[in-house]
Amino acid sequence: MVKISVLQHAPSLHLPTRPGDPTPTSRNLDPLMHPFSRARERTRALNAAKMERMFAKPFVASLEGHVDAVEVLMRKPGDLSTVASGSWDGGIIIHNISMRTHLLRLPQAHKGKVSGLCFTGDSKLLSCGVDRNIKMWDTESGSDQSVMVFPGKSAFNSIDHHRSDPVFATASNLIQIWDESKTSAISNLTFPTSTETITSVRFNQSEPSVLASIGSDRTFTLYDIRTGKAERRVVMQFSSNALSWCPTHPTTLLLASEDHNLYTFDIRHLSTPTQIYKAHVAAVMSCEWAPTGLEFVSGGWDRTVRIWKKDKGSGEDVFHGKRMGRVSSTIFTNDARFVVSGSDDGNLRVWKANASEKLGVVNARERAAIEYRGKLVERWKMDKEVGKVARWVFYLLDIQDSESYRRTRHLPKPVYQASKLKRTMLDARRVKDERRRKHTREGENKPKAERRKAVIVEQS
Repeated sequence: MVKISVLQHAPSLHLPTRPGDPTPTSRNLDPLMHPFSRARERTRALNAAKMERMFAKPFVASLEGHVDAVEVLMRKPGDLSTVASGSWDGGIIIHNISMRTHLLRLPQAHKGKVSGLCFTGDSKLLSCGVDRNIKMWDTESGSDQSVMVFPGKSAFNSIDHHRSDPVFATASNLIQIWDESKTSAISNLTFPTSTETITSVRFNQSEPSVLASIGSDRTFTLYDIRTGKAERRVVMQFSSNALSWCPTHPTTLLLASEDHNLYTFDIRHLSTPTQIYKAHVAAVMSCEWAPTGLEFVSGGWDRTVRIWKKDKGSGEDVFHGKRMGRVSSTIFTNDARFVVSGSDDGNLRVWKANASEKLGVVNARERAAIEYRGKLVERWKMDKEVGKVARWVFYLLDIQDSESYRRTRHLPKPVYQASKLKRTMLDARRVKDERRRKHTREGENKPKAERRKAVIVEQS
């Protein structure tokens, strides 16, 4: 006769306490009982990184309508899907990017190119162009007739609206402050020694009385509209093509430069930039912060759109298309989930800010799985194999095996060839500087940090 011991468990330990609660699980946390747990977790992290790469399809849609290069883009405050675009053909289109339709189309808004767009506090649209006119449009009525016209004396290059007051600023051969109710400028802002053409102007989003501008003489200037004068001015090695204020850090200013780089400045210390962002292989034409302030997007003459993390000098993602021309304007949507770019082929393209993000409805179980995979990749990103797969784009000029890099990262061949040439030029410059220091008297030719080379002089 055999005596059998029966295992008995209380059902209450294996059933949910209340209806709808998750089923309780029993697990022994003793690491000696799970000798292969770390190996299994690494395998899961590697598979998660590969899945992220496999499902990375950033392109969403192409929005047509313009017949010439898209010069400027502007998102509507408080709206997740409304974006306005202006073109070299003088036309303005207000797009609904979620429905991929045109809310308003103004084919002959200006004579010549549209150089600036901004929304007012009551959802009206202000536009300026090289025809020396500023026009106000009612976007709600659907009318193609301007509500008001503000004549100017010279071609306008940029426009921006105050965050709360009914005033806006324009850039031409000088900076002018306008009131929405008056057809003439109420004040002019100039620097005493300035003779440049102002190419862009932006209000600070947190301190709206502070204004920043960039000029054709390689300068960027800070103004205070309360005093009506320029406060500080910096002359750089190369001219800037665009600027953007960080929405969450009021003292941080982003510049897109002609020397293929982007620079962030702390306006309290303008002698050196806080960070240099290197990856473009041609002039950077546009830049814009995400509403979160944690990342920003840039577009350049190298036909690529790049997304950057704040204070991280290398680009995270590179978006490009075979038919996409030179990118002249880029913006984030208000939810920071999508990027819109405008290029000289006349098209607007919508990209996912997170290339592998799934669009559509995601249930709770799938969301938990996505978050778990993300945490696994974050935990194992320092592993050599996991990190190689997880890093979507390395710093282009620091790659040793460039040919395999281009093949696995799907970069366009012209960008790869340009980066290779740029790397050769930078190496030759470094060797030349080292030889010059080696053959000069000690201490006469000291090496200079890259950040200190960007700024020539600061004036106040």
